[in-house]
Amino acid sequence: MTDRTSLMIVLAAGEGTRMKSATPKVLHEVAGQPLVAHAVAAALAAGADRLAVVIGPGRDDVAKAVARLAPEVTVFTQGERLGTAHAVLAAREALTQPADDVIVLYGDTPLVRPETLKRVRAELAAGADVVVLGFEADSPTGYGRLLIQNGKLAAIREERDATPDEKAIRLCNSGIMGFTGRNVLSLLDTIGNDNAKGEYYLTDAVEIALMLGLKATVVAGEEEEFRGVNDRAQLADCEAIWQARRRREMLTRGVTLTAPDTVFFAYDTEIAPDVVIEPNVVFGPGVRIESWARIRAFSHLEGAVVRSGALVGPYARLRPGADIGSEAHIGNFVEVKNGHIEAGAKVNHLSYIGDARVGAKTNIGAGTITCNYDGFGKYRTDIGANAFIGSNSSLVAPVAIGDGAYVGSGSVVTEDVPADALAIGRSRQVNKPERAAGLRARMKAKAGK
Repeated sequence: MTDRTSLMIVLAAGEGTRMKSATPKVLHEVAGQPLVAHAVAAALAAGADRLAVVIGPGRDDVAKAVARLAPEVTVFTQGERLGTAHAVLAAREALTQPADDVIVLYGDTPLVRPETLKRVRAELAAGADVVVLGFEADSPTGYGRLLIQNGKLAAIREERDATPDEKAIRLCNSGIMGFTGRNVLSLLDTIGNDNAKGEYYLTDAVEIALMLGLKATVVAGEEEEFRGVNDRAQLADCEAIWQARRRREMLTRGVTLTAPDTVFFAYDTEIAPDVVIEPNVVFGPGVRIESWARIRAFSHLEGAVVRSGALVGPYARLRPGADIGSEAHIGNFVEVKNGHIEAGAKVNHLSYIGDARVGAKTNIGAGTITCNYDGFGKYRTDIGANAFIGSNSSLVAPVAIGDGAYVGSGSVVTEDVPADALAIGRSRQVNKPERAAGLRARMKAKAGK
């Protein structure tokens, strides 16, 4: 790869009315990340040093989302929708700044690989002035066709302007194009709107370049890379493709997925080799799993760290801020939120641990909850190492349980428990001999039985 710089222009697509949503199309998500964020990530990974994003009028929400992704981005507005070349020219100010390579991307195309964009840059470095990303389509209907003459790219024909013979061509235009920085503005300014829709097509740059004696070439990619999103069905298709890719990557890296098709990852999920993921596990954003951990079936994780050798699930929920220590156990129907479960600790079933620390090798009994919210504020519970919290206990924060302390089952703990102390916070049991029969008799009479 050369050391050429690149300006990436991401075209955030229009309103996407077929999405039937108040949310702009490019802010709908694949793998927990907006569509436009995938395009921005690909641009940056391909070596972009500057980004220009073109949005529609009144789309401040898109501008803010992109600025969060890449603070150095420059946002431009396309006042009228007069075609792809017109959209790119909305970023004229950015295009006047020196750049070796200019690559035009689209904000509703989330599956493009950075490696493919690097191939475009390599072709530009090898002497091409215009590079078109194309693909062989199983069903080319709806795509522009790449016209090849004498083994060279001659033109791109939009389907509505194509002849019957041209419509039979299966080599299609992805819409993504690369230009040498020195020629891009002169080519775009030459594009006219003499076509069926009266729009300024970016694709016309190919014929103009050839007329000027410049070189235009094609780089081929896989069709799935260039799927755009215009409705919910296409959004679901892109999600399925993205997930299938990531599952293959995880398997290749040494992660065991016992039922791959049932596991769903987020865009930033990190899983080390020798982790086992059982069926029906869902990862939200911000999850990192270290080697030798096991995530058992039907668990949901988001914003969590699971350290080496830990066991999570089945049917566990880790919420943001959960940090599960090495060899710790989080069992069925356990929820952890903003909680640090230290090495070797066990929370095996039916418990809620929120805003808390559970010390190393401490055992949390079934039905235990940390009462961390009083309707106004959140408070912390601190449980020391080697403690034992009996089943069905309620720890009312803020409260501290010392190292080695023991809390009797069924206790409501409202005061700190010193190290190695026994805490019992429940009413004394009273047995009334032979009173059960009388109680049943009265209840039956009341019920009319």
